[in-house]
Amino acid sequence: MKYKIEKNTVQETLILPLYSRKLCTELYPNLYRDETAVHLIDQIDYDFSEAEESSHSLMQRFGALEVAMRQNDLAFEVRAYLKTHPSAAVVNLGCGLDNTGRACDNGSCKIYNLDFPDVIALRQQLLPAGEREQNIPCDLKDLAWFDKIDASGGAVFFASGVFYYFLTRQVKALVQGMADAFPGEVLVFDTANRTAVKMIAKTWLRTAKIKNVGAYFAVSDAKSELSPWDSRLRVSSRGYMLGYNDLKDPSVSGFFRFLAKVGDNGMKMQIVKIGFGGRQ
Repeated sequence: MKYKIEKNTVQETLILPLYSRKLCTELYPNLYRDETAVHLIDQIDYDFSEAEESSHSLMQRFGALEVAMRQNDLAFEVRAYLKTHPSAAVVNLGCGLDNTGRACDNGSCKIYNLDFPDVIALRQQLLPAGEREQNIPCDLKDLAWFDKIDASGGAVFFASGVFYYFLTRQVKALVQGMADAFPGEVLVFDTANRTAVKMIAKTWLRTAKIKNVGAYFAVSDAKSELSPWDSRLRVSSRGYMLGYNDLKDPSVSGFFRFLAKVGDNGMKMQIVKIGFGGRQ
């Protein structure tokens, strides 16, 4: 049975990142593999012709590389945390149809996938929760979801392509709330500077009829901009195109490595890691 996804629905917004992860797996097999994405594309009844057509363009292929690096970087941070906290909660904020939590499963951690109710409803059909795993419907801005996370063995929270949709004040409130609720734990996410966010707004955020793009979360210097939010925060960052991988793979052209440097240095595309004081 295939699961039909209609055009112009919230569930449709899950398709492009899912397709990008499938494309990454095909284009950069030595750098990235997401067999779940490949499998799910076959399970979904959706007109992929537009995505397939654009997949041949230079920028779409570079965009796929961006997706691959971002997911690899976040997974690296999750696995690094699990090495010292093997029974930790692994919490995917705004999970969509991403399966990073399960990909990082060490056999003893607890996996939580959080997203809006209609997204989780689709996820339950396509990716039903496995052992030690929960799919939790919620609004991330409503901090009531904190009570559903068992952080007794530690917790690593990660968000991929999520905070671009948040106002700066909303990210600040979430981070401050997490510092209260999860001392000693870690939050990892991707971000970029104002110029990059404005470029994103022309595409991803256009359908939301957003006018004041400047109010949305963007970061140039993570440590100096985010540390003042709360004295308990320990902030660090790395470029997410080249901060974890040199991209010296035959599948990546010299031009794409040049664009990766522009992304990291010019657009400040970065993975930000925040430790919440305490025992980490």
